[in-house]
Amino acid sequence: MIVGDLKPLPEIVATIKEYKQVLILGCGSCVTVCLSGGEKEAHQLCHELSQIRHYEGSPPKFEVGAILRQCEQDLVAEYQKIPEGTDAILSLACGAGVQTVADAYDPLPVIPGLNTTFLGASAKPGNWTEMCQGCGDCVLAFTGGICPVARCSKSLFNGPCGGSQNGSCEVDPETPCAWSLIYYRLKRQNKLHLIKQLWVSKDWRPAGSSGPRKRVRIGLGDGNK
Repeated sequence: MIVGDLKPLPEIVATIKEYKQVLILGCGSCVTVCLSGGEKEAHQLCHELSQIRHYEGSPPKFEVGAILRQCEQDLVAEYQKIPEGTDAILSLACGAGVQTVADAYDPLPVIPGLNTTFLGASAKPGNWTEMCQGCGDCVLAFTGGICPVARCSKSLFNGPCGGSQNGSCEVDPETPCAWSLIYYRLKRQNKLHLIKQLWVSKDWRPAGSSGPRKRVRIGLGDGNK
């Protein structure tokens, strides 16, 4: 899931203080799960932003809305109604959602209320760890289901660096060495032969280095574009 964190309150105030009426728009998908951008958080933020102490003059008037997924333009266009008089939207979605809403309601200003941080998973309630960087060329079949791109601090593809000690990363001893995890996972799977495979320099074009990525859903078995 995509993980996002609420921007610092002074930064949000600085970007909305010039407007008279702002719609705070929550997103009911990933950021609801990580408790940063759902409808509940939108109401909480509305309450805080309404406090006059944050402004030199009068605060804007706020309305609160929420939609299941801000990153799907058909949902935004079909279900989200903009209250009359709104002159800006404060979006509590990931960067993709902010841009989708901005496209849908151009030229109405759409302001991000969150910082999109990473694609992560939850090992226990209230904690998320980065697991994937969306590199576009997944190697998990060969690394025991542990991603060296996201979970190795140096994104190494051919085993640990010389600084790995006792299963810990030299960059941060509190972080497990990804390649140590990969080794022991493959050992438990009786697939240690996979770790002997040498990977050449990675082609990063699928990761977006050749421009914005696009996927078009087509028939099963035909692949994806």
